[in-house]
Amino acid sequence: MNISYRLVIITAVFITCLITANIIAVKVISLGFFILPAAVFVFPVSYIFGDVLTEVYGYRTARRVIWLGFGCNLIFVFFAWIGQILPPAEFWQAQGSYEAILGYTPRLLAASLCGYIVGEFANSFVLARMKIRTKGRWLWSRTIGSTIIGEGLDTVIFITLAFAGTGSPIGTMIWHHWLFKTGIEVVATPATYAIVNWLKRSEGIDAYDHETKYNPFAFSS
Repeated sequence: MNISYRLVIITAVFITCLITANIIAVKVISLGFFILPAAVFVFPVSYIFGDVLTEVYGYRTARRVIWLGFGCNLIFVFFAWIGQILPPAEFWQAQGSYEAILGYTPRLLAASLCGYIVGEFANSFVLARMKIRTKGRWLWSRTIGSTIIGEGLDTVIFITLAFAGTGSPIGTMIWHHWLFKTGIEVVATPATYAIVNWLKRSEGIDAYDHETKYNPFAFSS
């Protein structure tokens, strides 16, 4: 099976963005009216590259990459946990800092993984179906429309599972996260067009998922 180096690059960037988002999400930043995690800038990039995967290579390929990203996230979290429980050297005084950044609570981890799986598959499904409906026209409508749905579900699931019962303003947090993430997708639309058009020309591929089974677990169809 021949695998394009371009697909490898897109996959690597997609997964790198996911893992980076998990690391830097612990920092909360203030941008005027918005109170957001630092990952708000990098996580939408994974959706942009998810759009590219589905638009160019099709839902089947995107499905495999989404699950690969899920598995890589688990590997990272597992070894970060191993690093946390290993006894620190006597002269090393940063155990508390390590745990503060990389010490995921089971609740936050579950919320993150659930939001990721639902959001990414919704994003890919909506884009693939819209591509058929629009007959490949109006790429902007597919990238933005799929992100509105995917990021919306991801945000609702993650914030609800992570912060319900803590006294946090869940509604406001969901609105701020969703609006900001979707805004990044809109701003990045010209770059998305450029990447998609370049890949279609270079790969000679423009996948349409007419016969695809959209079951997230149907890896071979």
